[in-house]
Amino acid sequence: QVQLEESGGGLVQPGGSLRLSCVGSGRSFREHTMGWFRQAAGKEREFVARITRYGRNRYHAASVRGRFTISRDDARNTAYLQMNSLKVEDTANYFCAAVDSRYGSDNAKDFDTWGQGTQVTVTA
Repeated sequence: QVQLEESGGGLVQPGGSLRLSCVGSGRSFREHTMGWFRQAAGKEREFVARITRYGRNRYHAASVRGRFTISRDDARNTAYLQMNSLKVEDTANYFCAAVDSRYGSDNAKDFDTWGQGTQVTVTA
């Protein structure tokens, strides 16, 4: 089972960009579907994006489609979330997650390994 550590969060103005990284330990990283979820203050955790085993398929939530892009570099055991055209409503704690599954799902309950999260704050 992998262990995950996120980085790349921070403070940014509306319209700005950030790239989040999620580094996983363990040899089996490439066998995992990787996901990004976020949780804003007082709200439930929500799906942002996932990329399936070996990077064959990518899925993005409607709220971020066209602005965010998930990717992975299995040689570096790293998953990324490139976030462009950021909005105030994107402010949240962003979590990386993994599941040893070919496809995974958009449901946080289906992911069994989580990072500690990285805070993204979008404010003027």
